[in-house]
Amino acid sequence: MTATHRGAAPSVAIIGSGFGGLAAAIELKKRGFDDLVILEKADDVGGVWRENTYPGAACDVPSPFYSYSFEPNPRWPHRFSRQPAILDYIRGVVDTYDLRRHLRFGAEVSTAAYDDATSRWTVTLADGSTLEVDVLVPAVGQLSRPAFPDIAGRDTFAGPAFHSAQWDHSVDLAGKRVGVIGTGASAVQFVPELQAQVDHLDLFQRTPPHIVPRMDRTFSPLHQRVFEKLPVTELAERATWYAVVESLSIAWVYSRPLARAVRALSRAHMKRQTKAKPGLFEKVWPDYPVGCKRILFSNDYLPALARPNVDLVTERVTAITPTGVVTADGTEHPCDVLVWGTGFKATEFLAPMEITGRGGRRLAEVWKEGAHAYYGMTVPGFPNLVVMYGPNTNTGGGSIIYFLEAQARYLGAYVEQLAAGAGALDVRSEVEQAYDQEVQAELSGSVWSQCTSWYRQPDGRITTNWPWIGAQYKARAKFRAADYEVVAR
Repeated sequence: MTATHRGAAPSVAIIGSGFGGLAAAIELKKRGFDDLVILEKADDVGGVWRENTYPGAACDVPSPFYSYSFEPNPRWPHRFSRQPAILDYIRGVVDTYDLRRHLRFGAEVSTAAYDDATSRWTVTLADGSTLEVDVLVPAVGQLSRPAFPDIAGRDTFAGPAFHSAQWDHSVDLAGKRVGVIGTGASAVQFVPELQAQVDHLDLFQRTPPHIVPRMDRTFSPLHQRVFEKLPVTELAERATWYAVVESLSIAWVYSRPLARAVRALSRAHMKRQTKAKPGLFEKVWPDYPVGCKRILFSNDYLPALARPNVDLVTERVTAITPTGVVTADGTEHPCDVLVWGTGFKATEFLAPMEITGRGGRRLAEVWKEGAHAYYGMTVPGFPNLVVMYGPNTNTGGGSIIYFLEAQARYLGAYVEQLAAGAGALDVRSEVEQAYDQEVQAELSGSVWSQCTSWYRQPDGRITTNWPWIGAQYKARAKFRAADYEVVAR
């Protein structure tokens, strides 16, 4: 639909060209707002799907559901698509929705400051250039900045060393001794790829993940033609997988019997896949409730650990030397190459950008005890700042794109309110505070509070996850003018 604007259409700057930023841009254009720029620090679109090119990189949500509802893709090569196919899909969306002319590459945002006098945002880029806009939409995601553990000697390793999100494809791993630190979602995908080519692999595990079968399949040309000619079939596939992955959220939030069933499925799968190496199951079976950490889908990770050229090391890593990794038992494990599979700084929202709002308030100061925002999008004291994939909008079981589409609709309604005469809107602090208290009260008793994970801050506050199911977010996250005060017209 196209909105009828009584005033001048607001100008909008979107930071980031991943799924969130593109969803925001498409929704605004559908509503008739064309004065927008998408600022992208890299030279291509794609977000995490541009950055993560490690061997085996793929999505662990089925592609018919991990895609925009308004842009189905009948040509997916697999049910769980690999990184190149997802990046191609994103590039195709950019062209289909005429977004390329709004893109500005090589535009890394350093600071953004709200001007009380003009009610506009001044955005400063790394090259020193600036631009002014009415609305600022950071869409940099929760998984965009690689995290490294604080281990003594980390920078002293003499051989090639890199994070999984910054894979060095120039390094030949054939015949090498490789050390991998971390056993999260990325490692579960790249470890089997490495095992097949390296001479020896030491995998250093802090806490193991629950693993369930990955029900992947290749979509043949016949499948693709059926999806293309009969779109209802792809819609049915999407609906089926929506139900499957949403059931995981239901298990974590509402149903202990369902959670027990998922745990039993995981245990049977992991037992079966580790029987080739005695003692391996005991090392990889988690000692925390299922769902507390991200559950992972794989059919080849555990068999890779059972191969003769892989050692799973569960002793704590205490130091890195020029030639290897030292564990708490005093053993030095020699390595030619070191790979960090240690995740992302998920709780450091919008860093390292410096954002200041009304009266010069720094967002980093407001969030010093933990990020919080109304439905993850708006923060008191920061008018016309609307965050995509912000605090407490991650899902423990579903597709983040489902959440992003709901947020894009909220943004669209927000900008329509501005165009109707409200020059700047600031979410009422009592509204945001009541919402945050409700969310945190629910999370404090959730399964995610029962172990250490990237969902939680060191003090235990959970700033990433939505505490209920995706359908409830979609139903609740509706723009209401009464939740905001007009601070400029």
